[in-house]
Amino acid sequence: MIHLTNISKQHGSQILFQNASLQILPGSRGGLVGPNGAGKSTIFRLITGEEEVDSGDIICAKKTVIGYFSQDVGEMVGRSALEEVMAASAKTVALGEQIQTMEAAMCEPLEDDALAELLERYGDAQEEFEHRGGYDLESRAQAVLTGLGIGPDDYDRPVESFSGGWKMRIALARILTLNPDVLLLDEPTNHLDVESIVWLEQWLATEYKGALLMTSHDRDFMNRIVSRIFEVGNRTVTTYGGNYDFYLREREIRREQLLASYKRQQEMLAKEEDFIARFAARASHAAQVQSRVKKLEKIERIVLPPEQRKISFEFKEPPRSGDDVFSFTDLNKSWPLPEGGEKPVFSGVSGLVRRQQRIAVVGVNGAGKSTFLKVLAGQTAPSSGNVTIGASINLGYFSQHSMDVLDPDKTVFATVQDALPNASIGSIHSLCAAFLFQGDDVEKRISRLSGGEKSRVVLATLLARPLNVLILDEPTNHLDIQSREILLTALQGFAGTVLLVSHDRHFLRALVNRVFEIDHGEMRTYEGDYDYYLTKSGREAWVA
Repeated sequence: MIHLTNISKQHGSQILFQNASLQILPGSRGGLVGPNGAGKSTIFRLITGEEEVDSGDIICAKKTVIGYFSQDVGEMVGRSALEEVMAASAKTVALGEQIQTMEAAMCEPLEDDALAELLERYGDAQEEFEHRGGYDLESRAQAVLTGLGIGPDDYDRPVESFSGGWKMRIALARILTLNPDVLLLDEPTNHLDVESIVWLEQWLATEYKGALLMTSHDRDFMNRIVSRIFEVGNRTVTTYGGNYDFYLREREIRREQLLASYKRQQEMLAKEEDFIARFAARASHAAQVQSRVKKLEKIERIVLPPEQRKISFEFKEPPRSGDDVFSFTDLNKSWPLPEGGEKPVFSGVSGLVRRQQRIAVVGVNGAGKSTFLKVLAGQTAPSSGNVTIGASINLGYFSQHSMDVLDPDKTVFATVQDALPNASIGSIHSLCAAFLFQGDDVEKRISRLSGGEKSRVVLATLLARPLNVLILDEPTNHLDIQSREILLTALQGFAGTVLLVSHDRHFLRALVNRVFEIDHGEMRTYEGDYDYYLTKSGREAWVA
């Protein structure tokens, strides 16, 4: 369907690809992985024609419709949510209008040749209209919007009234409704809650029949959707036949095999070079020396790719807190509405958090998870009810707004140093390296960092302090898979208490041992891990 063959691409002095190849076959499901800056987004732009290759070929079958969802949604104004979604299928709508025009023309007297030509065009148009899902376009747009969390009450809302995260959902709905032959998805699960992620998984598995190429920081999502991994890095694209977990295992096996071959080749080269050095000056061995020199010149040297940065971070033992960390009774919270009155968030919530528990706070989008964490963290007062904080609590709180208080003019190093004024320079460098800031990266100004990099800075300053309670509101947002694994490993080794909200099911499954579910203003407690919660709540089949 789409073939990228021996492509080379360079941005300034950076060579992204050199004779790299990739194939997107009909109905295939592929995942793009690789470090930031390796060229994943460039591959999307090459396929869509936004960029051109320096050399090589990109071959795409005729009439192939490509749908591309990126994090840059562009400006949305002047339409309702439903109109915005359907606007992406304007060609399909126009095709339907052409069909109506041709049907009207067929009711008029025509010459035989003209009628035959019209019938042929009509048949082609009908076939394409049906292939594009033109007959159920509006109902499909409504179903996709609803699946992504925008229900019928919001179909007619102006798009400009939605927040940035909800506009991302509308942009994603626009591409899914298009029903393209090839779907390119760049981080489609960003800004989605678990319910919407599960809906998207099911839609891709059952409704969408075309080819898919995507990037995602959600490990579970990748494992459930893709059956082929394209690793972008070291100026090439390497293909692995399997899901993300298979890729991790297979990559390690291939690296071990390459390392063994490299060692054997190095031993052989050393022997040959030693022979040449010993006998180069002897006329009696001139022929043998020349033969071996030519042999070495023809050998293709094995080059080891650079090691992926292995990060380790260990918490210092935090000061011991009291056994009861939080006790809360009949908590109620409402937010004032601009037009007057109040909007209730939750009510009658009671419970107890014990030392060293790792609790996931779950619930549908808008259920009040973040508000509940804010109340426990003292970021907002409850409307009624009481929160009792236990003895010797040193609390750290992370939210997406934590990034807004970073000083844009300071460097990464200076920001971490400000948070840890008594730490040595070496300790600060080690902490920065643990969160993937190495070498010149520590001198980057905050203003130049991506959202994920800012999150890592905030987490580094938070996790290195002598805290015994962490309240984390969506700490995995903006983090790539490697950064999520760093955070997961760090939290698994943390000796204190953790409460968190996250939409990453792999993260929750590997970390938590208790679950609070907020549902319709009430809270239910599950005394077990995330899988236990899924089973007991009846959601096991829902995410299977």
